[in-house]
Amino acid sequence: MGLFDSLRRKRKGGGGPRKASDTDTDHLDSWAAERHGVEAYLEPRTNVTETTVVLIAHDGEWTRRRIASPDAAQQFGRKRGIPVYEVRKVGYPQRMRDYTERQRIRRRRAREQE
Repeated sequence: MGLFDSLRRKRKGGGGPRKASDTDTDHLDSWAAERHGVEAYLEPRTNVTETTVVLIAHDGEWTRRRIASPDAAQQFGRKRGIPVYEVRKVGYPQRMRDYTERQRIRRRRAREQE
């Protein structure tokens, strides 16, 4: 066996990104039901990940999960009355970045108090 042979082997499961599952959809469902002012932001498929959707609540809290396709994201939004935006066209809302920064500050303060 050559030095790089292990890198050439295919991963179990056919390789490539993991597909969306019922667990992903269930998480999105419950997350959206527990919050208000939720919007969905569709992220395109890449070489590394399948199509994903980011749900963002009114306060900027967010979650990301895989979704089967852009059409599935649109259906998800219609079924729940959630607007769906394409990240490539509109970007992420400022409230998401603000929430992430607040969480970073809280974690840093918690570490400093230990």
